[in-house]
Amino acid sequence: MSGTMKYIEGVEGLRNAVGFELGPTEWMDITQERVNGFADATDDHQWIHVDVERAQRESPFGGPIAHGFLTLSLASAFQPQMVDVTDISMGVNYGLNKVRFPAPVPVGGRLRCKGRIAEVEDVTGGVQVTYELAFEIEGREKPACVAEFLARYYS
Repeated sequence: MSGTMKYIEGVEGLRNAVGFELGPTEWMDITQERVNGFADATDDHQWIHVDVERAQRESPFGGPIAHGFLTLSLASAFQPQMVDVTDISMGVNYGLNKVRFPAPVPVGGRLRCKGRIAEVEDVTGGVQVTYELAFEIEGREKPACVAEFLARYYS
């Protein structure tokens, strides 16, 4: 694994984790098959994602790019590589605050994620954690996505 996994014990450990840096994760290949599968799952078959020949010919990106929401959805794959919260009854994805897509992800590129625990708030039965995430594209300066990801953990 690229970065160091943070092991956090329970809700009390989360309360003390504000400011922890997370990741980076392993690199993930963004293949045309992955993009096509996402297009099928979401019914988003826009040509800049799935029509390789047209994207190479007409797209300002020089070829097909991954959906922004595909990139964002990978938070679910990357988060377990960055943090392991133990001694909880359950954790759930609670949503998102700010989300931006500063740079396109070319098909054939690679992504990884890094972040930090920005805030921990008490909620009934547990805590809500705000993770600030940045999805990096290998070899590029601008991130593909930056997002505030919210998770709730219950005792």
